Amino acid sequence: MSATATTGRAEPTVLEHALHIAPYAIAFSLPVALLGAIVLRLLGERSLVASTTVLVLVPLAAELAGVLGVTGFMFTPTLTVTLLVCLLTAVVTVPTAVLLGRAIARRSVWERQARDRERAAEASRRELVAWISHDLRSPLAGIRAMAEALADGVVVRPDEVTDYADRIGTETRRLSQLVNDLFELSRITAGALRLTMSAVPLPEVVNDAVTAQLPVAQRKGVGLRADVSGWPVVLGSDPELARVVRNLVSNAIRHTPPDGTVAVRIDTAGAEALIQVDDACGGIPEQDLSRVFDVAFRGTAARTPTTDPDQPAGAGLGLAIARGLVEAHQGRIVAHNHGPGCRFEVRLPLAPAS
Repeated sequence: MSATATTGRAEPTVLEHALHIAPYAIAFSLPVALLGAIVLRLLGERSLVASTTVLVLVPLAAELAGVLGVTGFMFTPTLTVTLLVCLLTAVVTVPTAVLLGRAIARRSVWERQARDRERAAEASRRELVAWISHDLRSPLAGIRAMAEALADGVVVRPDEVTDYADRIGTETRRLSQLVNDLFELSRITAGALRLTMSAVPLPEVVNDAVTAQLPVAQRKGVGLRADVSGWPVVLGSDPELARVVRNLVSNAIRHTPPDGTVAVRIDTAGAEALIQVDDACGGIPEQDLSRVFDVAFRGTAARTPTTDPDQPAGAGLGLAIARGLVEAHQGRIVAHNHGPGCRFEVRLPLAPAS
């Protein structure tokens, strides 16, 4: 006679067994899962590593709670084996989750930064195109009007003809400078800038730039002086370094009011040569300090045209070009408020001693 007949009842099927334990398993594992969901919601996007770890731990903890609930917390050999398996699984999966979370976090941060850089570059390009279009149209419209006046005989007096010719020449030089700046900036941003490196004494570069800008400063009534401490020599390209100093000094003169002073100082700081250009512009708003080297950034004051033909309102390219040239020399350039104005500071590696 079979065991079934002896006991008088049939063994429960798998389905019946599952239906029997399901309420206990759900009752104990569901709160753990809900708690994990709450923790994930609280974490939000603050920590991908923590979120990934929670995602791994919650199923393990829910499974463990369900097993304990079904067994009634009776530590049988089967329960011991199950607990050991869960523990070993956690030892493997939690470090893996941490590593994966860090990798995902780094990738997410990189992608977010890349998107931010792309949006900033696109906004800068649109701003540059808008400003350059305006800067090109204005002198072109003036040149066209004056040329038509000369061609139509509206202006016939010799002094007026001379004045128109001088103004056409001034606007032409302004256009030429703008085109040169755009070409230089395109070479820098495209990585096509090729420097011919040699040992360059910075005092000579600065003195030449200051001498070239001195007539402009005198015409505006701005004092201009250079203070040299030592004789720092850097490894660089003489024309490009001269362009950096000339752009900084020209920018300082443009934004310094009459009777103000622009001071250029050369010094050394450890293994670096130091160039400091101080002006009396009244300072730069804190929110604009991080943007002064951006392409096409001119600030609010620079939007007002100047009456000095030798110092027209810049196109917002000079400081961007200076930064690109400094970085091409493995140097750094920063700006901060200092005294009655602001200070532009350039640091360049000193040339190795021969």
